[in-house]
Amino acid sequence: MSPKIIFVTGGVVSSVGKGVAASSIAKLLRQRGYKVCLQKLDPYLNVDPGTMSPYQHGEVFVLDDGAETDLDLGHYERLGGISLNRYSSVSTGQIYEEVLSKERRGDFLGRTIQIIPHITNEIKRRIRMAIETTGADIGIVEIGGTVGDIESEPYLEAIRQLRFELGQENTFYCHLTWLPFIGATRELKTKPTQHSVRMLRSVGISPDALIARADYSISKELLDKISQFCDVERRAVIGLETTQYIYEVPLIIEKSGLADYIVEKMKLPGFIKPDLSNWERLVSLLKQDKPKAPVALVGKYVELHDSYISVAEALCHAGLANGIEVDIHWISAVDLENGKCLDELEECAGIIIPGGFGNRGVDGKMLAIEYARENKVPLLGLCLGMQLICVEYARNVLGLTEANSTEFNPNTPYPVIDLMEEQKMVMNLGGTMRLGSFDCKLVSGSKAYCAYGREIVRERHRHRFELNNEYRPLLEENGLKVTGASPNGVLAEIVEVENHPFLVGTQFHPEFKSKLDEPHPIFVAFVKSVIGA
Repeated sequence: MSPKIIFVTGGVVSSVGKGVAASSIAKLLRQRGYKVCLQKLDPYLNVDPGTMSPYQHGEVFVLDDGAETDLDLGHYERLGGISLNRYSSVSTGQIYEEVLSKERRGDFLGRTIQIIPHITNEIKRRIRMAIETTGADIGIVEIGGTVGDIESEPYLEAIRQLRFELGQENTFYCHLTWLPFIGATRELKTKPTQHSVRMLRSVGISPDALIARADYSISKELLDKISQFCDVERRAVIGLETTQYIYEVPLIIEKSGLADYIVEKMKLPGFIKPDLSNWERLVSLLKQDKPKAPVALVGKYVELHDSYISVAEALCHAGLANGIEVDIHWISAVDLENGKCLDELEECAGIIIPGGFGNRGVDGKMLAIEYARENKVPLLGLCLGMQLICVEYARNVLGLTEANSTEFNPNTPYPVIDLMEEQKMVMNLGGTMRLGSFDCKLVSGSKAYCAYGREIVRERHRHRFELNNEYRPLLEENGLKVTGASPNGVLAEIVEVENHPFLVGTQFHPEFKSKLDEPHPIFVAFVKSVIGA
Protein backbone atom coordinates (compact mmCIF):
# COMPACT_ATOMS: atom_id res chain seq x y z
CA MET A 1 0.00 0.00 0.00
CA SER A 2 1.21 3.50 -0.81
CA PRO A 3 1.87 5.61 2.29
CA LYS A 4 -1.12 7.63 3.41
CA ILE A 5 -0.81 10.94 5.23
CA ILE A 6 -3.28 12.65 7.57
CA PHE A 7 -2.60 16.33 8.22
CA VAL A 8 -3.90 17.93 11.41
CA THR A 9 -4.23 21.73 11.41
CA GLY A 10 -5.68 24.15 13.93
CA GLY A 11 -7.61 27.39 13.84
CA VAL A 12 -9.07 30.20 15.96
CA VAL A 13 -6.59 29.85 18.86
CA SER A 14 -3.56 27.76 19.68
CA SER A 15 -3.45 24.98 22.27
CA VAL A 16 -6.82 23.56 21.23
CA GLY A 17 -5.50 19.99 21.47
CA LYS A 18 -4.17 19.13 18.02
CA GLY A 19 -1.54 16.85 19.55
CA VAL A 20 -4.09 14.94 21.62
CA ALA A 21 -6.42 14.62 18.62
CA ALA A 22 -3.60 13.48 16.32
CA SER A 23 -2.36 10.84 18.76
CA SER A 24 -5.93 9.67 19.44
CA ILE A 25 -6.50 9.13 15.72
CA ALA A 26 -3.18 7.27 15.60
CA LYS A 27 -4.30 4.98 18.41
CA LEU A 28 -7.60 4.21 16.68
CA LEU A 29 -5.91 3.41 13.37
CA ARG A 30 -3.34 1.20 15.12
CA GLN A 31 -6.22 -0.65 16.74
CA ARG A 32 -7.46 -1.32 13.20
CA GLY A 33 -4.21 -3.03 12.27
CA TYR A 34 -2.29 -0.22 10.56
CA LYS A 35 1.26 0.82 11.30
CA VAL A 36 1.23 4.53 12.10
CA CYS A 37 3.84 7.21 12.69
CA LEU A 38 3.34 10.70 14.14
CA GLN A 39 5.13 13.94 13.37
CA LYS A 40 5.02 17.51 14.69
CA LEU A 41 5.93 20.46 12.46
CA ASP A 42 6.78 23.41 14.71
CA PRO A 43 6.94 26.89 13.13
CA TYR A 44 9.51 28.41 15.51
CA LEU A 45 13.04 29.24 14.31
CA ASN A 46 14.79 27.46 17.19
CA VAL A 47 16.38 24.25 15.98
CA ASP A 48 14.62 22.39 18.81
CA PRO A 49 13.20 23.22 22.25
CA GLY A 50 16.35 21.97 24.00
CA THR A 51 17.67 25.44 24.82
CA MET A 52 14.26 27.08 25.33
CA SER A 53 12.97 28.09 28.75
CA PRO A 54 10.27 25.79 30.17
CA TYR A 55 8.24 28.95 30.73
CA GLN A 56 8.32 29.44 26.95
CA HIS A 57 7.75 25.92 25.79
CA GLY A 58 6.94 23.63 28.70
CA GLU A 59 8.70 20.30 29.05
CA VAL A 60 11.40 19.10 26.68
CA PHE A 61 10.46 15.52 25.77
CA VAL A 62 13.41 13.27 24.89
CA LEU A 63 13.13 10.35 22.45
CA ASP A 64 15.06 7.08 22.42
CA ASP A 65 17.44 8.38 19.74
CA GLY A 66 18.21 11.51 21.76
CA ALA A 67 16.06 14.05 19.92
CA GLU A 68 14.87 16.90 22.16
CA THR A 69 11.29 17.58 21.19
CA ASP A 70 8.04 19.35 21.91
CA LEU A 71 5.89 18.09 24.78
CA ASP A 72 3.22 17.07 22.23
CA LEU A 73 5.45 14.12 21.35
CA GLY A 74 4.90 12.89 24.89
CA HIS A 75 1.17 12.83 24.11
CA TYR A 76 1.96 11.00 20.88
CA GLU A 77 3.79 8.22 22.70
CA ARG A 78 1.46 8.01 25.71
CA LEU A 79 -1.79 8.05 23.72
CA GLY A 80 -0.67 6.62 20.40
CA GLY A 81 1.46 3.88 21.94
CA ILE A 82 4.22 4.61 19.41
CA SER A 83 7.98 5.00 19.87
CA LEU A 84 9.09 7.99 17.82
CA ASN A 85 12.37 9.05 16.21
CA ARG A 86 14.11 12.35 15.40
CA TYR A 87 12.13 12.73 12.16
CA SER A 88 9.01 12.96 14.31
CA SER A 89 9.96 16.47 15.39
CA VAL A 90 10.60 19.19 12.80
CA SER A 91 11.13 22.90 13.38
CA THR A 92 11.50 25.78 10.97
CA GLY A 93 14.99 26.21 12.39
CA GLN A 94 15.89 22.67 11.27
CA ILE A 95 14.43 23.28 7.82
CA TYR A 96 16.34 26.50 7.22
CA GLU A 97 19.53 25.08 8.72
CA GLU A 98 19.44 22.14 6.29
CA VAL A 99 18.63 24.25 3.22
CA LEU A 100 21.28 26.87 4.01
CA SER A 101 23.90 24.18 4.68
CA LYS A 102 23.22 22.74 1.24
CA GLU A 103 23.48 26.21 -0.27
CA ARG A 104 26.86 26.77 1.42
CA ARG A 105 28.12 23.46 0.03
CA GLY A 106 27.06 24.46 -3.46
CA ASP A 107 24.39 21.76 -3.74
CA PHE A 108 22.02 24.14 -5.53
CA LEU A 109 24.60 25.04 -8.20
CA GLY A 110 24.28 28.78 -7.70
CA ARG A 111 20.49 28.97 -7.99
CA THR A 112 18.54 31.53 -5.95
CA ILE A 113 17.20 29.93 -2.77
CA GLN A 114 13.50 30.58 -2.20
CA ILE A 115 10.70 29.58 0.14
CA ILE A 116 9.10 27.80 -2.83
CA PRO A 117 10.44 25.36 -3.87
CA HIS A 118 13.47 24.91 -1.58
CA ILE A 119 11.91 25.31 1.88
CA THR A 120 8.70 23.52 0.92
CA ASN A 121 10.69 20.69 -0.70
CA GLU A 122 12.68 20.19 2.52
CA ILE A 123 9.44 20.10 4.53
CA LYS A 124 8.04 17.45 2.20
CA ARG A 125 11.29 15.47 2.46
CA ARG A 126 11.08 15.49 6.26
CA ILE A 127 7.47 14.29 6.14
CA ARG A 128 8.42 11.43 3.82
CA MET A 129 11.43 10.52 6.00
CA ALA A 130 9.21 10.13 9.07
CA ILE A 131 7.16 7.56 7.18
CA GLU A 132 10.08 5.82 5.47
CA THR A 133 12.23 5.44 8.61
CA THR A 134 9.39 3.83 10.54
CA GLY A 135 7.90 1.76 7.72
CA ALA A 136 4.49 3.21 8.54
CA ASP A 137 1.36 2.65 6.45
CA ILE A 138 -0.04 5.98 7.62
CA GLY A 139 1.72 9.15 8.68
CA ILE A 140 -0.12 11.63 10.90
CA VAL A 141 1.38 15.10 10.71
CA GLU A 142 0.44 17.92 13.09
CA ILE A 143 1.14 21.47 11.90
CA GLY A 144 1.92 23.64 14.91
CA GLY A 145 0.41 27.07 15.40
CA THR A 146 -2.81 28.22 13.79
CA VAL A 147 -4.00 28.84 10.26
CA GLY A 148 -3.27 32.46 9.40
CA ASP A 149 0.05 32.61 11.26
CA ILE A 150 2.72 33.85 8.89
CA GLU A 151 5.14 31.29 10.37
CA SER A 152 2.92 28.38 9.30
CA GLU A 153 2.47 29.40 5.66
CA PRO A 154 5.36 27.30 4.23
CA TYR A 155 4.01 24.21 6.01
CA LEU A 156 0.51 24.75 4.67
CA GLU A 157 1.89 25.21 1.16
CA ALA A 158 3.93 22.00 1.50
CA ILE A 159 0.94 19.91 2.59
CA ARG A 160 -1.16 21.45 -0.19
CA GLN A 161 1.47 20.30 -2.67
CA LEU A 162 1.50 16.82 -1.18
CA ARG A 163 -2.17 16.31 -1.97
CA PHE A 164 -1.44 17.31 -5.57
CA GLU A 165 1.53 14.91 -5.70
CA LEU A 166 0.06 11.96 -3.81
CA GLY A 167 -3.62 12.18 -4.77
CA GLN A 168 -6.93 12.61 -2.97
CA GLU A 169 -7.05 9.06 -1.60
CA ASN A 170 -3.61 9.27 -0.04
CA THR A 171 -4.08 12.49 1.90
CA PHE A 172 -6.60 13.66 4.48
CA TYR A 173 -6.97 17.12 6.06
CA CYS A 174 -8.34 17.23 9.61
CA HIS A 175 -8.93 20.71 11.05
CA LEU A 176 -9.41 21.51 14.75
CA THR A 177 -11.16 24.69 15.81
CA TRP A 178 -12.33 26.31 19.01
CA LEU A 179 -15.94 27.27 19.71
CA PRO A 180 -15.89 30.28 22.05
CA PHE A 181 -18.61 30.56 24.69
CA ILE A 182 -20.34 33.92 25.08
CA GLY A 183 -21.41 34.28 28.69
CA ALA A 184 -23.97 37.03 28.10
CA THR A 185 -25.99 34.91 25.69
CA ARG A 186 -25.00 31.51 27.10
CA GLU A 187 -24.14 30.12 23.68
CA LEU A 188 -21.26 28.73 21.65
CA LYS A 189 -20.30 30.64 18.51
CA THR A 190 -19.38 29.03 15.17
CA LYS A 191 -18.33 32.16 13.27
CA PRO A 192 -14.59 31.88 14.25
CA THR A 193 -14.64 28.31 12.94
CA GLN A 194 -16.17 29.47 9.66
CA HIS A 195 -13.49 32.15 9.29
CA SER A 196 -10.77 29.63 10.12
CA VAL A 197 -11.98 27.25 7.41
CA ARG A 198 -12.27 30.14 4.94
CA MET A 199 -8.66 31.08 5.68
CA LEU A 200 -7.56 27.48 5.19
CA ARG A 201 -9.32 27.38 1.83
CA SER A 202 -7.59 30.61 0.84
CA VAL A 203 -4.27 28.70 0.76
CA GLY A 204 -5.76 25.87 -1.31
CA ILE A 205 -6.72 23.40 1.44
CA SER A 206 -10.28 22.21 2.00
CA PRO A 207 -10.70 20.22 5.23
CA ASP A 208 -11.98 16.67 4.94
CA ALA A 209 -12.98 16.61 8.61
CA LEU A 210 -13.61 19.16 11.34
CA ILE A 211 -13.19 18.65 15.08
CA ALA A 212 -14.91 21.40 17.05
CA ARG A 213 -13.53 21.90 20.58
CA ALA A 214 -15.43 23.54 23.40
CA ASP A 215 -15.69 23.65 27.17
CA TYR A 216 -19.46 23.25 26.97
CA SER A 217 -21.93 20.80 25.45
CA ILE A 218 -22.06 21.03 21.65
CA SER A 219 -25.51 20.44 20.22
CA LYS A 220 -26.33 18.46 17.09
CA GLU A 221 -27.83 21.62 15.61
CA LEU A 222 -24.55 23.45 16.06
CA LEU A 223 -22.61 20.70 14.33
CA ASP A 224 -25.18 20.72 11.52
CA LYS A 225 -24.58 24.44 11.12
CA ILE A 226 -20.79 23.99 11.00
CA SER A 227 -21.20 21.29 8.36
CA GLN A 228 -23.42 23.49 6.20
CA PHE A 229 -21.41 26.70 6.38
CA CYS A 230 -17.99 25.07 6.20
CA ASP A 231 -19.04 22.68 3.43
CA VAL A 232 -17.79 19.57 5.22
CA GLU A 233 -19.73 16.32 5.15
CA ARG A 234 -21.84 16.04 8.28
CA ARG A 235 -20.34 12.65 9.22
CA ALA A 236 -16.95 14.33 9.33
CA VAL A 237 -17.93 17.15 11.73
CA ILE A 238 -17.56 16.06 15.35
CA GLY A 239 -17.77 17.82 18.65
CA LEU A 240 -15.09 17.34 21.27
CA GLU A 241 -15.92 18.69 24.69
CA THR A 242 -13.18 19.27 27.24
CA THR A 243 -12.66 16.20 29.43
CA GLN A 244 -10.95 15.79 32.77
CA TYR A 245 -8.65 13.14 31.33
CA ILE A 246 -7.11 13.31 27.87
CA TYR A 247 -7.17 9.50 27.82
CA GLU A 248 -10.91 9.67 27.18
CA VAL A 249 -10.42 11.49 23.86
CA PRO A 250 -9.70 8.35 21.76
CA LEU A 251 -12.96 6.86 23.01
CA ILE A 252 -14.91 10.03 22.13
CA ILE A 253 -13.42 10.13 18.64
CA GLU A 254 -14.07 6.40 18.15
CA LYS A 255 -17.71 6.86 19.14
CA SER A 256 -18.02 9.73 16.64
CA GLY A 257 -17.16 7.40 13.75
CA LEU A 258 -14.30 9.60 12.51
CA ALA A 259 -11.80 6.73 12.35
CA ASP A 260 -14.13 4.67 10.16
CA TYR A 261 -14.71 7.73 8.00
CA ILE A 262 -10.95 8.14 7.50
CA VAL A 263 -10.61 4.46 6.57
CA GLU A 264 -13.40 4.84 4.02
CA LYS A 265 -12.21 8.11 2.47
CA MET A 266 -8.58 7.04 2.23
CA LYS A 267 -9.58 3.62 0.87
CA LEU A 268 -7.47 1.82 3.41
CA PRO A 269 -7.35 -1.94 2.79
CA GLY A 270 -9.19 -4.37 5.03
CA PHE A 271 -8.90 -3.49 8.69
CA ILE A 272 -9.47 -5.48 11.85
CA LYS A 273 -12.20 -4.56 14.31
CA PRO A 274 -10.72 -2.35 17.01
CA ASP A 275 -10.63 -3.69 20.56
CA LEU A 276 -10.62 -0.80 23.02
CA SER A 277 -12.00 -2.76 25.96
CA ASN A 278 -8.86 -2.48 28.09
CA TRP A 279 -8.56 1.22 27.37
CA GLU A 280 -12.22 1.70 28.25
CA ARG A 281 -11.62 -0.16 31.52
CA LEU A 282 -8.66 2.05 32.43
CA VAL A 283 -10.52 5.26 31.60
CA SER A 284 -13.49 4.08 33.64
CA LEU A 285 -11.17 3.44 36.61
CA LEU A 286 -9.62 6.87 36.15
CA LYS A 287 -13.02 8.53 36.40
CA GLN A 288 -14.05 6.66 39.54
CA ASP A 289 -13.67 8.23 42.96
CA LYS A 290 -10.56 6.86 44.66
CA PRO A 291 -8.62 7.56 47.84
CA LYS A 292 -6.21 10.46 47.35
CA ALA A 293 -2.55 10.53 48.29
CA PRO A 294 -0.90 13.97 48.50
CA VAL A 295 2.51 14.14 46.77
CA ALA A 296 4.65 17.28 46.65
CA LEU A 297 6.32 18.13 43.35
CA VAL A 298 9.12 20.53 44.29
CA GLY A 299 10.41 22.40 41.26
CA LYS A 300 11.29 25.87 40.06
CA TYR A 301 8.83 26.01 37.14
CA VAL A 302 5.72 24.91 39.03
CA GLU A 303 3.76 27.97 37.87
CA LEU A 304 3.55 26.26 34.47
CA HIS A 305 2.47 22.67 35.05
CA ASP A 306 3.34 21.75 31.46
CA SER A 307 7.00 22.07 32.50
CA TYR A 308 6.58 18.75 34.33
CA ILE A 309 3.74 17.21 32.33
CA SER A 310 5.37 13.77 31.89
CA VAL A 311 6.04 13.55 35.64
CA ALA A 312 2.42 14.44 36.38
CA GLU A 313 1.15 11.85 33.89
CA ALA A 314 3.50 9.17 35.24
CA LEU A 315 2.12 9.83 38.75
CA CYS A 316 -1.40 9.52 37.34
CA HIS A 317 -0.52 6.14 35.77
CA ALA A 318 1.19 4.87 38.93
CA GLY A 319 -1.70 6.05 41.09
CA LEU A 320 -4.16 4.09 38.97
CA ALA A 321 -1.94 1.00 39.19
CA ASN A 322 -2.08 1.31 42.99
CA GLY A 323 -5.82 1.99 43.16
CA ILE A 324 -5.48 5.61 44.29
CA GLU A 325 -5.39 9.13 42.88
CA VAL A 326 -2.17 11.07 43.32
CA ASP A 327 -2.99 14.60 44.44
CA ILE A 328 -0.05 16.71 43.26
CA HIS A 329 0.90 19.70 45.42
CA TRP A 330 2.92 22.06 43.24
CA ILE A 331 5.52 23.57 45.57
CA SER A 332 7.99 26.20 44.44
CA ALA A 333 11.56 25.33 45.39
CA VAL A 334 12.29 29.06 45.59
CA ASP A 335 9.45 29.52 48.10
CA LEU A 336 10.91 26.73 50.25
CA GLU A 337 14.25 28.55 50.26
CA ASN A 338 12.45 31.63 51.54
CA GLY A 339 10.79 29.78 54.40
CA LYS A 340 7.42 29.35 52.71
CA CYS A 341 5.34 26.22 51.90
CA LEU A 342 6.96 24.08 54.63
CA ASP A 343 3.53 23.39 56.17
CA GLU A 344 2.26 22.20 52.79
CA LEU A 345 5.32 19.98 52.34
CA GLU A 346 4.69 18.40 55.73
CA GLU A 347 1.12 17.60 54.71
CA CYS A 348 2.33 15.43 51.80
CA ALA A 349 2.93 11.68 51.99
CA GLY A 350 5.62 11.70 49.31
CA ILE A 351 7.95 14.06 47.46
CA ILE A 352 9.13 14.29 43.83
CA ILE A 353 12.25 16.28 42.91
CA PRO A 354 12.17 16.63 39.10
CA GLY A 355 14.97 17.49 36.71
CA GLY A 356 16.14 20.96 35.81
CA PHE A 357 19.12 23.21 35.14
CA GLY A 358 20.60 26.26 36.84
CA ASN A 359 21.02 27.08 40.52
CA ARG A 360 17.70 28.83 41.15
CA GLY A 361 15.71 26.79 43.65
CA VAL A 362 18.47 24.25 44.30
CA ASP A 363 18.65 24.96 48.05
CA GLY A 364 14.87 24.61 48.30
CA LYS A 365 15.02 21.21 46.64
CA MET A 366 17.73 20.09 49.06
CA LEU A 367 15.64 21.28 52.00
CA ALA A 368 12.86 18.99 50.73
CA ILE A 369 15.34 16.10 50.35
CA GLU A 370 16.70 16.64 53.87
CA TYR A 371 13.15 16.70 55.25
CA ALA A 372 12.27 13.45 53.44
CA ARG A 373 15.45 11.71 54.58
CA GLU A 374 15.14 12.70 58.23
CA ASN A 375 11.40 12.04 58.46
CA LYS A 376 11.31 8.80 56.43
CA VAL A 377 9.05 10.35 53.80
CA PRO A 378 9.16 8.56 50.40
CA LEU A 379 11.06 10.61 47.83
CA LEU A 380 11.91 10.13 44.16
CA GLY A 381 14.61 12.30 42.60
CA LEU A 382 14.83 12.58 38.81
CA CYS A 383 18.06 13.57 37.03
CA LEU A 384 19.00 16.76 38.92
CA GLY A 385 16.87 15.34 41.73
CA MET A 386 19.23 12.36 42.00
CA GLN A 387 22.29 14.62 41.92
CA LEU A 388 20.91 16.75 44.73
CA ILE A 389 20.22 13.64 46.82
CA CYS A 390 23.97 12.97 46.63
CA VAL A 391 24.92 16.58 47.50
CA GLU A 392 22.50 16.74 50.42
CA TYR A 393 23.81 13.43 51.77
CA ALA A 394 27.41 14.58 51.49
CA ARG A 395 26.64 17.82 53.32
CA ASN A 396 24.37 16.60 56.08
CA VAL A 397 25.42 13.00 56.66
CA LEU A 398 29.10 12.99 55.72
CA GLY A 399 29.72 16.48 57.13
CA LEU A 400 31.12 17.89 53.88
CA THR A 401 29.20 21.13 54.37
CA GLU A 402 30.60 22.79 51.24
CA ALA A 403 29.81 19.84 48.97
CA ASN A 404 28.15 20.86 45.74
CA SER A 405 27.79 20.29 42.04
CA THR A 406 30.28 22.10 39.83
CA GLU A 407 27.26 23.24 37.84
CA PHE A 408 26.42 25.55 40.74
CA ASN A 409 29.87 26.14 42.25
CA PRO A 410 32.81 25.38 39.95
CA ASN A 411 35.20 26.00 42.86
CA THR A 412 33.58 23.77 45.47
CA PRO A 413 36.19 21.87 47.54
CA TYR A 414 33.93 18.78 47.40
CA PRO A 415 32.67 18.32 43.81
CA VAL A 416 30.30 15.44 44.56
CA ILE A 417 28.61 16.09 41.21
CA ASP A 418 30.88 17.01 38.32
CA LEU A 419 30.73 17.66 34.59
CA MET A 420 30.99 14.47 32.55
CA GLU A 421 34.44 14.05 30.98
CA GLU A 422 33.09 14.04 27.41
CA GLN A 423 31.23 17.30 28.13
CA LYS A 424 34.28 19.34 29.14
CA MET A 425 35.17 20.40 25.60
CA VAL A 426 31.58 21.06 24.51
CA MET A 427 30.95 24.70 23.57
CA ASN A 428 27.44 24.71 22.05
CA LEU A 429 24.45 24.10 24.32
CA GLY A 430 21.93 22.69 21.85
CA GLY A 431 21.80 18.93 21.37
CA THR A 432 25.14 18.29 23.09
CA MET A 433 24.11 16.67 26.38
CA ARG A 434 24.06 12.94 27.08
CA LEU A 435 20.79 12.35 25.30
CA GLY A 436 18.65 9.31 24.54
CA SER A 437 18.36 5.71 25.71
CA PHE A 438 21.15 3.88 27.50
CA ASP A 439 21.35 0.59 29.37
CA CYS A 440 21.46 0.44 33.15
CA LYS A 441 22.50 -2.60 35.22
CA LEU A 442 20.68 -3.01 38.54
CA VAL A 443 21.93 -4.44 41.83
CA SER A 444 19.98 -7.52 42.86
CA GLY A 445 17.82 -6.98 45.94
CA SER A 446 17.70 -3.19 45.57
CA LYS A 447 14.44 -1.25 45.48
CA ALA A 448 15.08 -0.51 41.82
CA TYR A 449 15.62 -4.19 41.02
CA CYS A 450 12.46 -5.14 42.91
CA ALA A 451 10.51 -2.51 40.97
CA TYR A 452 11.72 -3.58 37.52
CA GLY A 453 12.04 -7.31 38.18
CA ARG A 454 15.09 -7.63 35.92
CA GLU A 455 18.80 -6.82 35.86
CA ILE A 456 19.15 -4.73 32.67
CA VAL A 457 16.84 -1.80 31.87
CA ARG A 458 17.01 0.88 29.21
CA GLU A 459 16.02 4.47 30.00
CA ARG A 460 16.15 7.96 28.48
CA HIS A 461 18.67 10.57 29.62
CA ARG A 462 19.22 14.32 29.39
CA HIS A 463 22.17 15.57 31.45
CA ARG A 464 25.75 16.90 31.45
CA PHE A 465 26.72 16.22 35.06
CA GLU A 466 27.18 12.97 36.95
CA LEU A 467 28.11 11.57 40.34
CA ASN A 468 31.84 12.04 40.84
CA ASN A 469 33.21 8.52 41.35
CA GLU A 470 35.86 9.83 43.75
CA TYR A 471 33.07 10.25 46.30
CA ARG A 472 31.20 7.07 45.47
CA PRO A 473 32.99 4.77 47.97
CA LEU A 474 32.54 7.27 50.83
CA LEU A 475 28.83 7.70 50.06
CA GLU A 476 28.27 3.95 49.80
CA GLU A 477 30.15 3.24 53.04
CA ASN A 478 27.80 5.62 54.80
CA GLY A 479 24.49 4.37 53.48
CA LEU A 480 23.90 5.98 50.07
CA LYS A 481 24.15 3.04 47.69
CA VAL A 482 24.58 3.07 43.93
CA THR A 483 22.06 0.41 42.90
CA GLY A 484 22.08 1.03 39.17
CA ALA A 485 24.99 1.85 36.89
CA SER A 486 26.05 1.81 33.25
CA PRO A 487 27.00 -1.74 32.18
CA ASN A 488 30.71 -0.87 32.54
CA GLY A 489 30.03 0.36 36.09
CA VAL A 490 31.42 3.85 35.46
CA LEU A 491 28.26 5.99 35.48
CA ALA A 492 25.98 5.95 38.52
CA GLU A 493 22.41 5.70 37.28
CA ILE A 494 20.40 5.00 40.46
CA VAL A 495 21.09 5.77 44.11
CA GLU A 496 19.15 4.62 47.18
CA VAL A 497 19.37 5.57 50.84
CA GLU A 498 19.62 2.55 53.15
CA ASN A 499 17.15 2.11 55.99
CA HIS A 500 14.60 4.36 54.39
CA PRO A 501 11.14 3.37 53.10
CA PHE A 502 11.91 4.86 49.67
CA LEU A 503 14.54 7.47 48.93
CA VAL A 504 15.60 6.77 45.37
CA GLY A 505 17.22 8.91 42.70
CA THR A 506 17.54 8.16 38.99
CA GLN A 507 19.98 9.91 36.66
CA PHE A 508 17.58 9.15 33.82
CA HIS A 509 14.01 10.30 33.22
CA PRO A 510 11.64 7.35 33.78
CA GLU A 511 8.64 9.65 33.29
CA PHE A 512 9.29 9.71 29.52
CA LYS A 513 8.40 6.02 29.16
CA SER A 514 5.32 5.78 31.37
CA LYS A 515 1.93 5.07 29.76
CA LEU A 516 -1.59 4.60 31.09
CA ASP A 517 -1.56 0.91 30.15
CA GLU A 518 2.17 0.52 30.96
CA PRO A 519 2.87 2.54 34.12
CA HIS A 520 6.55 2.95 34.82
CA PRO A 521 7.76 0.53 37.52
CA ILE A 522 9.82 3.16 39.38
CA PHE A 523 6.78 5.42 39.73
CA VAL A 524 4.59 2.45 40.68
CA ALA A 525 7.07 1.50 43.43
CA PHE A 526 7.27 5.11 44.64
CA VAL A 527 3.49 5.49 44.89
CA LYS A 528 3.24 2.10 46.61
CA SER A 529 5.64 3.38 49.27
CA VAL A 530 3.64 6.62 49.58
CA ILE A 531 0.49 4.70 50.52
CA GLY A 532 2.44 2.23 52.66
CA ALA A 533 1.44 -0.77 50.58
